Amino acid sequence: MAVHTVGDETVDGLLARAGVGASRVAGRTALSGGSYNALHSVALTDGTRLVLKVPPPSGTPRLRYEAELLCGEALFYESAAAVGVPAPRMVHTEWAEDAGAAPFLLMTYAPGVPWSEAAGAMAAEERDRLHRELGGLVARLHTVRGPGFGYPAQRVAPLADRWAPAFAAMTGAVLADAADFGSWLPRPLGAIRSALAGGAAALEEVAEPALVHFDLWPGNVLLDGPPGARTVGGLIDGERMFWGDPLADFASLSLMTGDAEDDPAFLAGYGAAGGRTDFDAAARVRLALYRSYLYLIMLVEVVPRSTGGEQLAWVRDFTAPRLAAALDVVGTGG
Repeated sequence: MAVHTVGDETVDGLLARAGVGASRVAGRTALSGGSYNALHSVALTDGTRLVLKVPPPSGTPRLRYEAELLCGEALFYESAAAVGVPAPRMVHTEWAEDAGAAPFLLMTYAPGVPWSEAAGAMAAEERDRLHRELGGLVARLHTVRGPGFGYPAQRVAPLADRWAPAFAAMTGAVLADAADFGSWLPRPLGAIRSALAGGAAALEEVAEPALVHFDLWPGNVLLDGPPGARTVGGLIDGERMFWGDPLADFASLSLMTGDAEDDPAFLAGYGAAGGRTDFDAAARVRLALYRSYLYLIMLVEVVPRSTGGEQLAWVRDFTAPRLAAALDVVGTGG
């Protein structure tokens, strides 16, 4: 699936629904970089900038958990604002897909460039300082508590009062997607399902549903300021958030510099802000379960995205050995 596009007329109509009349709009520009939603930068006549996000039309092939993703994104930004974490702020959202009108989200513009674009020229001292800052911000996010475990839109399953059944529903959904799409996986579906079920006991230790971003790779962490004095300008793309175990965020964070639980700078910031930094055998099993879930999503979504060529080869080369290693950790109990 190529990223869908939204024309200027549609953009203007959505802005009007959000209370932004045409007389206030100085310009609008389609943004690249997304793999699912259409994004537009909107410049207003008073000098402010907004970002409009529009999901694909109804009927577009997708994974089960992607239904009404904007519900999670709006909730993430509202939660980030409540704990003082830099992120876009909500302007207007209509996320329901059965409301008779196209869903969309309108948010403020977050300053900065993706960490992925700045990392190559970053000195080690600045990198460690930013890792500490990021650790503190993530720990603050994890202080936000939800009403139950699972995805807030509740399209995969209703919110649960225990984490183990909620996570089983989440992994069950992506494995069902894999079966439906005929996705290539490095191990048989049945073997993966059994391995994940074998680690369920470790999930029972999670008592409270915390806010989990679950997509904190370098492209979704914005850095603002000049080299040597950069700060984290914003955490973006919170659409894949769920209520669950804070450790789940370590899965995508590990795409930044290797295993986040072994990053001294990140752990220093995370621990100073109240995050848990000790990892016993059960925690290691949970980390492996969350990495397995992330890698499964990455492997399965390439089918509805129609990913091919070098990108498809990279996804498989990157995820297959890591998924196998994570499943093996689950099997050995950490």
